[in-house]
Amino acid sequence: MKNNIYGYIRVSSTDQNEDRQVDALRPLHVPAQNIYLDKQSGKDFRRPAYRRMVRRMKKDDLLYIKSIDRLGRDYEEIQNQWRFLTKEKGIDICVLDMPLLDTRRGKDLMGTFLSDIVLQVLSFVAENERVNIRQRQAEGIAAAKARGVRFGRPEIETPDNFGEIVRRWEQNRLSFQEVTRLCGMSQATFYRRLREYRLRKG
Repeated sequence: MKNNIYGYIRVSSTDQNEDRQVDALRPLHVPAQNIYLDKQSGKDFRRPAYRRMVRRMKKDDLLYIKSIDRLGRDYEEIQNQWRFLTKEKGIDICVLDMPLLDTRRGKDLMGTFLSDIVLQVLSFVAENERVNIRQRQAEGIAAAKARGVRFGRPEIETPDNFGEIVRRWEQNRLSFQEVTRLCGMSQATFYRRLREYRLRKG
């Protein structure tokens, strides 16, 4: 039975472009039906397209990926998945950006040893970059908050006549639906503002 060639592509979000990875696979003549694409984070391997591809692959099939961080970004998970694919399923993997990570070459002890070292270094770099991205995001958010930038949905303003609306509601002159409509608030927001209002009044 003929061995199949596969290509795996991953981008971190739906608005990112996968063309660079597609272009890298084009000269390798990977059949279109064997190219699998996920548009989600590489923090774990619970990705639908990746899982479908792994189920289809069999011993001596070949998998191309553009770079090791397209496979994943978690140091331990990358190594576990690499071992699962190459040892348990008997699949060859070729990382296009790193020729040393091509399991078709150097299958002797020295070749395997070198490949393992390179894999460990690159998977560490991939995870370290993921950690750095999170840290930069957190620092950016903290800096923006310090400058007064607000995140999330804009705060709903309490109307100037809130006290009058509350008083009329308490006197049963307004229904609750009329109160929330006049205030432009949901039920939960109204009750929160009502508690704040009563605390201020003492």
